[in-house]
Amino acid sequence: MFDHKKATELVLTSLVADTYSLGPHWIYDAKELDALDIDWQQLNDAKAKWHEGKHAGDFTHYGDQTLWLYEFLQDKNHFDVGEYIAFWQIKMATYNGYIDGAMKGTLENIQAGITPTGSSSTDTSIVGRIAPLLLVSDSRQGFLENVVLFVSSTHNADEIIAPATFFADLLVEVLSGKDVIQAISQLKPQYNTNIQRYVEQGIRSSSDDTIDAIREFGPACGIEGGFPSIIHLLTKYDKLEDMLIANAKAGGDTSGRAMIAAIIFMAPSTRTINDIPSAWLRLNTTLV
Repeated sequence: MFDHKKATELVLTSLVADTYSLGPHWIYDAKELDALDIDWQQLNDAKAKWHEGKHAGDFTHYGDQTLWLYEFLQDKNHFDVGEYIAFWQIKMATYNGYIDGAMKGTLENIQAGITPTGSSSTDTSIVGRIAPLLLVSDSRQGFLENVVLFVSSTHNADEIIAPATFFADLLVEVLSGKDVIQAISQLKPQYNTNIQRYVEQGIRSSSDDTIDAIREFGPACGIEGGFPSIIHLLTKYDKLEDMLIANAKAGGDTSGRAMIAAIIFMAPSTRTINDIPSAWLRLNTTLV
């Protein structure tokens, strides 16, 4: 169902969004953000202590895990969550990046034989890692089912599974040619009241300053702040570069918001890799 070339471009887009967001990731203090030694037109070294040793072109642990999923699916024609989590566990055994609560909780559940293996985390970041699943999904319904399996393998909470399904639905709608704002409005009534409220908050803020809006919603990792912030980004901007720069300047979980906003923004057939600044494509890895 999904064009392989476009799907691969969206995987790359999510990784670009992650590495661009690395510099200010998890820096929250406004004064510290303003004083950062960052060139907002370029990729930057990580400034927060949690990503010590990460350089311009590297990924946060979100991007690293997105790349793992992409690598896992290279010789597959469907998504087997059991095989994936075994692969993920092998990767984790030698991983030297930041290990967050979701990763720790998932490892504990694997050890305890709990399935689904996912932690109770409701972090936004898992939603931005779904693009590789387009490569092995043969229908809209198949993609949504794969997204739920994937999300629950590390983030097994209703509070994040429903939003992940909404954004997966939105991605498919935009890939099919629908305008993003129109698609958001049409999908909203199909989801629960929390999601409807997040959508309304995001749309209402579309004329607000992005830094103010994201800080008002909450710039931390949780979906309750991340969801309306993503809607704000998608309904305010018509240029990827402007959207990601404004998002990064707001600080906090810059990458969690950027990855999902970027793949939906780039889903229309009229948008291509040429819409990404060439300086942002200098990743310290290549897609196979």
